[in-house]
Amino acid sequence: MDPTLYDKKPEPGDLIEFFRGMYQHWAVYIGDGFVIHFAPDSEVQGVGNSGLMSVRHNKVRVKKEKLSVVVGSDKWRVNNILDKKFDARPVDLILKDARRMVGAELHYNIATKNCEHFVTDLRYGKPESRQVCQAVDACLVLGGAAAIALVGFCGIRALAKAFRDEEKEKEKEYHY
Repeated sequence: MDPTLYDKKPEPGDLIEFFRGMYQHWAVYIGDGFVIHFAPDSEVQGVGNSGLMSVRHNKVRVKKEKLSVVVGSDKWRVNNILDKKFDARPVDLILKDARRMVGAELHYNIATKNCEHFVTDLRYGKPESRQVCQAVDACLVLGGAAAIALVGFCGIRALAKAFRDEEKEKEKEYHY
């Protein structure tokens, strides 16, 4: 890894935030230059969530890839975003659970089950997405045209579809 690409050397169990322009992609660092993250199978290998393809898919695959491959030419940083809010789980459990997930196909929903939810659940045992919370909060404060511009990165239709898909999944879970 090129030391000019990060602000601090990642340690196993750290969350890595990739800046993809209008949104951030997230992974958990597992050591030896590797991360675990998820992205749709149809995306180019090694690109992670660099495109907005994820909002058009409801299934993603958990992948183990070199940090340098996932980062590509984007900027990134170690960001254990919720350390002040929650205690991190023991590193050995984070790594064990992350490695166990590699290859798994998961349900994806931009609003409720995205890559940030995935890694915060691994690190803290709490699936949270600050970027979703911030977008929702801003929509409530700004309203109207400003809200549309704010969530434009995924499109109003994609966000609405995400919430509809989540409701359908909940219905499946409760109806046998």
